[in-house]
Amino acid sequence: MATPKYTSKLSNTSILVIGGTSGLGFGLAEALIEHHVSHLYISSSRQQKVDESISRLKSSYPDSKTKILGWACNLGDEATLESNIKDLFRRIGRKLDHVVFTAGDPLAAKPLQEVDLAFMKQAGMVRFFAPFFVAKEAVKHMNPSLSSSITITTGSVSEKPLPDWTVVGSYASGLHGMVRGLALDVKPVRVNLISPGGVKTELWENSLGSEEKVAAALEHIQSKTLTGRVGRVEDVVESYLYVLKDQNITGTVVRSDGGAFLV
Repeated sequence: MATPKYTSKLSNTSILVIGGTSGLGFGLAEALIEHHVSHLYISSSRQQKVDESISRLKSSYPDSKTKILGWACNLGDEATLESNIKDLFRRIGRKLDHVVFTAGDPLAAKPLQEVDLAFMKQAGMVRFFAPFFVAKEAVKHMNPSLSSSITITTGSVSEKPLPDWTVVGSYASGLHGMVRGLALDVKPVRVNLISPGGVKTELWENSLGSEEKVAAALEHIQSKTLTGRVGRVEDVVESYLYVLKDQNITGTVVRSDGGAFLV
């Protein structure tokens, strides 16, 4: 039997997933274990959540040889943002092959006339400023090769605006330009952007609060897709795996939105 050349592309790699304790990040962590990465590092804002997620992963994959470690990293405080990111990479203490940024916080939708500078700055702290400084620091700790990559996450609002989402949409759109610039600045390390449509994750509950509001939002999203359903984590995760494995892709945006861009 020939040696696998497709299914083994991530074997024995070291990967950091920032935002890896829930939603798409946790789904990706599961997929990376199934792809036999050697070292998987996950991070989010609270150490308790990191520890619980590591426990869940180890319970789900008891026979895996992947070494799983994780630390909290607060990305929401302007004063400590850069130092927290540097400390995270210091804790890892080894060269990485891939860094994936899926972290987010409650969606900052607000009517235009209620937006002030303080609100606008804070709305971009995790979703815009953090991935920039993660990429800036990450490249110092990565194997300088086209087999290495940095992947950032945006959303469909970056291309299809919604009322009251001007602040979030501005940052989401800005990530398109950020990724193209980073692809030039950190080559040969590849940099790409994943743009999911609506995906059923914990983020909706954290942002909207009630089950009724979440259900209404997801029903609306479903009505705007060609596939007739809201995105599933296990499907959208494939887009992340794609950009990690394809060494011929950089500076690119990959959509996984059920065709919503076309409607």
